[in-house]
Amino acid sequence: MPVVYFVVPCYNEEEVLPETIKRLTIKLFKLIESGRASKQSRMLFVDDGSKDKTWELIEQFGKENKFVGGIKLSRNRGHQNALLAGLMTARGKCDCAISLDADLQDDIEVLDQFIDKYNEGCEVVYGVRSSRDKDTAFKRGTAQGYYKFMAMLGVDIVYNHADYRLMGSRALDALAEYKEVNLFLRGIVPLIGFRSDYVYYERSERFAGESKYPLSKMLKFAADGITSFSVKPLKIISNIGIIICFLSIIFFIYSLVSFFTGSSVAGWASQMCSIWFLGGLQMLSIGIVGTYVGKIYSEVKARPRFIIEKTVINEDYGKENKKN
Repeated sequence: MPVVYFVVPCYNEEEVLPETIKRLTIKLFKLIESGRASKQSRMLFVDDGSKDKTWELIEQFGKENKFVGGIKLSRNRGHQNALLAGLMTARGKCDCAISLDADLQDDIEVLDQFIDKYNEGCEVVYGVRSSRDKDTAFKRGTAQGYYKFMAMLGVDIVYNHADYRLMGSRALDALAEYKEVNLFLRGIVPLIGFRSDYVYYERSERFAGESKYPLSKMLKFAADGITSFSVKPLKIISNIGIIICFLSIIFFIYSLVSFFTGSSVAGWASQMCSIWFLGGLQMLSIGIVGTYVGKIYSEVKARPRFIIEKTVINEDYGKENKKN
């Protein structure tokens, strides 16, 4: 039976955390009783610099529930870094780790399928939403459009998959070799390779609290994904530049013909439109190039992606203590 770790990033989740721990504990017991998971399996909660009582609750439940462990980051580092911190902490202690959100939107009843596919030889199992009927029209349209746009840019990304996934020990070891500071795990994990499969599920409404991903963060996350895994925006800029140069030559020839035939008329509107259009295009191009340069700047500094301040882990549980 594999040692399974549930890795749960948390940021200001005091309202939902007690219910999350309750449900995951019940589910973990069922997995153990059914022979799918070892008794050394556990839950690992990652406090991403919360400002509420999230960490106090993790410490409290860690004393009361032998399956609950946690790590506290020294400051808020964002969901992807918090998730990576949890996975790297679980690495070496488990046979496989399953990452899921603390808000109980991910359907934990399909965890059996994740582990079954792992036992069949899959090193990575992706949780994929079977539908987005519960989303607003705006969110559904933008999300699906984003996945299609990423695919168009050549990014290997699983459609309608977030961060609900299982990773085996070999996949975790491979993930540790990726040193990017600008993390986009949805793009990195498919690059690892290994045998993989999918589990389809319906995403539920948030149990309590508010979403930690407002529109501004979602847009930033989307931009990070694009610029971290594709240079096509830079190629698009080059192609646009070539097209504009070609059109400029045509317009120049047209102007000369008009001048010599005496049919040229001074056009203030067309001139101003051209200036504003080219000026805006140049600013946009500089901005895109600047984004890539900024990412290079972050990468070459190679600063730590996370720093663990406190740890609550029951060392009696883990792969190293697994009984044969």
